[in-house]
Amino acid sequence: MVNKIDKALSKFSNKEKAEFKKILQKVKAGDFLALDIKKLKNRQDIYRIRKGSMRIIFQKTDHGIKILSFERRLDNTYK
Repeated sequence: MVNKIDKALSKFSNKEKAEFKKILQKVKAGDFLALDIKKLKNRQDIYRIRKGSMRIIFQKTDHGIKILSFERRLDNTYK
């Protein structure tokens, strides 16, 4: 069975995949200082990380961080 993250990453170039992996390593390590993070409006626990036109949407939980999506910035990215 194909993992949802692997399926989402398959839509991106190798360079973009490498960038996503670097960002995920920083998030996993708790190193948020060098990342462009913003809390989404009307949500207490959902954030986005921006790197060029790429977006990672994640949720902070009591058990850590849950990745919700990897996307290119489009008009419907945050809906």
